[in-house]
Amino acid sequence: MDCIGFICDPDHPLLGPVAERLAARGFAVEFHRPTDPITPSEVDALSALVAGTLHPTALAVLRYADANGVQTWNGFSTTVALSARLVTLEALETAGCLVPEVRFDGPAEGHDPGRRYAWEGPPALDAPAPFHVEAVGTEPVDHRYYAVDDGRETHMRAVELRTELVDDDPVLRRTDVDVSLAASVRELLDRLGARAVAVDFTRGLNDEFYAVRATPTPTFTGAGMDRRVADSIASLTTIGA
Repeated sequence: MDCIGFICDPDHPLLGPVAERLAARGFAVEFHRPTDPITPSEVDALSALVAGTLHPTALAVLRYADANGVQTWNGFSTTVALSARLVTLEALETAGCLVPEVRFDGPAEGHDPGRRYAWEGPPALDAPAPFHVEAVGTEPVDHRYYAVDDGRETHMRAVELRTELVDDDPVLRRTDVDVSLAASVRELLDRLGARAVAVDFTRGLNDEFYAVRATPTPTFTGAGMDRRVADSIASLTTIGA
């Protein structure tokens, strides 16, 4: 029986329900908490590995799995690349997106402090930022694009996520997919060899959309894509092939 390992808590909002779907299809599933050590023999026994959180343990296990022939859903290199802000911005620009300006000469008006990796916490108040990123957004809304490759095709959904509460407007709602933005997200997915990604866009001046961040561990909140994600993970194994 194919066994799929998940590095996350069992109550993960996406991977908990996805694991239930996979178990119903005949897969064995097991969860490893990010704070618990995982031995090489445990990884070797898996048919596929999914990291649902950005954590040093997850990164180390992904690296071992990739080096030893265990299929991964977003592997070590992909996860690190999509977690590095500067690498991601360059990849998004190469994929055809507008991206904000990055400055390395200290604080500047209209620019916010940046951090190198998504797993880093906010910088200390007295610590200088490694770089500053242009604040291009003109509205309190992120346009989040979720993409998942199920082994045959890439599926896309878009949601609007309010970063500030306005009257009775919903915090999260589904929205139409813009063909041009979706094409860029697919290009990013292909270039980095990812199985899934979330990309945040914000509307700037002249109604142009800027890609401002991406994540290799998307939750697909509000997208209704649990079945697509299960299909994608299953396709890594002999049962799903």
